[in-house]
Amino acid sequence: MTSSPTPAPSIVDRLSAPHRGPVPFSVEFFPPKDAEAEARLWRAVRTFERLGPAFVSMTYGAGGTTRDRTVRITGELAAQTTLLPVAHLTAVNHSIDELRALVGAYADQGITNLLALRGDPPGNPLGEWVKHPDGVEYAEELVRLIGELGDFHTGVASFPEGHHRAPDLDHDTRALVNKLRAGAEYSITQMFFDVEHFLRLRDRLVAADPEQGAKPLIPGIMPVTSLASVRRQAELSGSVIPDDVQARFAAAAGDGPEEDRAAVRAVGIDFATESAERLIAEGVPCLHFCSLNFAKATTEVLERLGLDVGSVVPATASS
Repeated sequence: MTSSPTPAPSIVDRLSAPHRGPVPFSVEFFPPKDAEAEARLWRAVRTFERLGPAFVSMTYGAGGTTRDRTVRITGELAAQTTLLPVAHLTAVNHSIDELRALVGAYADQGITNLLALRGDPPGNPLGEWVKHPDGVEYAEELVRLIGELGDFHTGVASFPEGHHRAPDLDHDTRALVNKLRAGAEYSITQMFFDVEHFLRLRDRLVAADPEQGAKPLIPGIMPVTSLASVRRQAELSGSVIPDDVQARFAAAAGDGPEEDRAAVRAVGIDFATESAERLIAEGVPCLHFCSLNFAKATTEVLERLGLDVGSVVPATASS
């Protein structure tokens, strides 16, 4: 199997290229469920395209439930925009032959940047992880498999507070080191609410293996626009919202039967900006924004960080 005859640049190359803001940024999208959601996605795509992200990524869905849609839309991003797409690929419910075919499908569309993930079980992300009988057990193996299939550039996930299935932080750090040693060129962290967790992960990684610790560690940031939704996402991911942060959002939400979305959103933009400013001061190579397929909240944070966004935000963007 071979990759595209004109391979796309790697993420590491993009991070070292000139950028418009104080630090490169990237954006995570997820496959839409219907035509209306797909139209919203493309509005966000076109907005971010004008802002010049280093790359964008497209998630895969628990258990590969959005596989076909992910492959199609990622291919459309590569063919119809100037963006550099990264395709998520998980080991859940896939045989090695199926994984080979998926990598080949991406290569046929000129997509050579992949994010190799073990993935979450379908239905219950916190449930028992069961290896496909003809698949791979760990993301480390998936990284090696991709490396055997052609000239691809692979990233992996990292977890500032430790993966919820890891018995302790040392075990989690070793798992990340193994993925990087297997050929991963960078990692993107799960969202977090305390920058100290990210900094400690970076320190642990450098201490465990200075060579691998020199590879880009990219923090994942989500501008909070709804307290209820972010609490649910934190629960599913295993991230902890510190008490002082909880209190800050709860005060904005108010005591009524429904949260004050505008007030929560305002605090969310402030908090994301403060976290990003601290991360930039600490020398991160990039900021990776979980956009939830909306452009406005992320764009507001980028503008506060010093990116000249002009009037690129469409009037229909609401989050």
